[in-house]
Amino acid sequence: MTISLPRTVGTVSVRVAALVSALVVAAVLSAPARAVEAQRVISPGGIEAWLVEDHSVPVLSVSIGFKAGGSAYDPAGKEGLATLVSGMLDEGAGDFDSFAFRTRLENTAIHLSFSASANSLTGTLKTVSDHRMQAFELLRLALTKPRFDAEPLDRVRHQILASLAEEAEDPQALAGEALDRLMFPGHPYARPAQGTPKSVTALTAADLRGFVRTRLALDGLKVGVSGDITPAELGQMLDKTFGELPKTANVPPLPAVAIPQQGGIAVIDRDLPQAVATFAQPGLERADPDFYPAYVVNYILGGGGFSSRLMTEVREKRGLAYGVYAYFQDLEGAPLIIGGVSTNAARVGESLSVIAAEWQKMAESGPTAEELEAAKSYLIGSWPLRFTSTGAVASMLMSMQLDGYPLDHLQTRNAKVAAVTLEDARRAARRLLQADQLKTVVVGRPKGVTATLTVPN
Repeated sequence: MTISLPRTVGTVSVRVAALVSALVVAAVLSAPARAVEAQRVISPGGIEAWLVEDHSVPVLSVSIGFKAGGSAYDPAGKEGLATLVSGMLDEGAGDFDSFAFRTRLENTAIHLSFSASANSLTGTLKTVSDHRMQAFELLRLALTKPRFDAEPLDRVRHQILASLAEEAEDPQALAGEALDRLMFPGHPYARPAQGTPKSVTALTAADLRGFVRTRLALDGLKVGVSGDITPAELGQMLDKTFGELPKTANVPPLPAVAIPQQGGIAVIDRDLPQAVATFAQPGLERADPDFYPAYVVNYILGGGGFSSRLMTEVREKRGLAYGVYAYFQDLEGAPLIIGGVSTNAARVGESLSVIAAEWQKMAESGPTAEELEAAKSYLIGSWPLRFTSTGAVASMLMSMQLDGYPLDHLQTRNAKVAAVTLEDARRAARRLLQADQLKTVVVGRPKGVTATLTVPN
């Protein structure tokens, strides 16, 4: 549904999993609920937002995202710029220094925060209805008139440097960064999102101002809203809040991604009692006809917690690790399926062999009919649990726009999962799962593991 406002208005086992799934479905169907229906709102100034209107409680949540605001777009030598900006946008704006700005937020119970991922910079705003005018005004100031004063800039910079120091000793972080360099050699995705101590130290207030001026623009803005506001009221707020932003971002596009096909294992030597392994291979784009079948297959393989095959084979049957997992990561132009396991160094080789065998087995034979029905039942039944707050709904609406989903995704998603047949799932498994392309990084001193890959610098 689209509402364009006229300018005169303003603006553990498969059976256990199946039982749990059935209980989830039953709970959802028996609980009093109303459908989550989103509508498209176009402000008088042409700014778009997706809205789920809900006047049951006097609360309003807003999620915003800027394409080209993510860390992958940071210029070479200025790695960490997006992360530093995201930490500074709520540290003073307009006439309010950091203390005054944050005091206004706290005194009116307004939550405002920002974060940066590889592909976007996002923000969240939550307020009670009585203070929504002030909340939108503080958001406007944060985006259009951030101060970047010296004291908060030094403080946030030191927080990031402390985080980088911790990550330098964190085996999970080491494995993840090394895996990025293996998957994306020479590409911006291979650079550290938070930057390096050298690059973060060198960033200046002028760099941050340049980021806001060139990368926070209307052509990349996505807005999701949920709660106590009408479309007409939202239209007014959209123009007042975002109308001063530049119309277009001025940032070079990301280069095309070419993931090397060669699989293998790289080892980062660390004297640790346990070894951490992270692995990945190319995934499928969301627009791919086999995306939903592949999504269900991954749930069965490694995304379904204790009901997944990997958990059954690695933990339940062999006691090799406490946990093992696999999930989809949707980088622009480079979707991945990523997994990981941590275990005693002496059992890493066996763990990775079991994972690779299950990967290959799923690729060759696909899931069973029982596994497929249990997975679909859970994925369908648990879907409404993602919409239990205005914040969750607003975030979903914004993410849907960034990811290219249509407005009716909230209503059609379950039907697409339900439509996955056993033939679909087995076809998708054959396409998706390529054990010979799995790249694995192990941090520690693993036994039974031979390094065949070298992590690029």
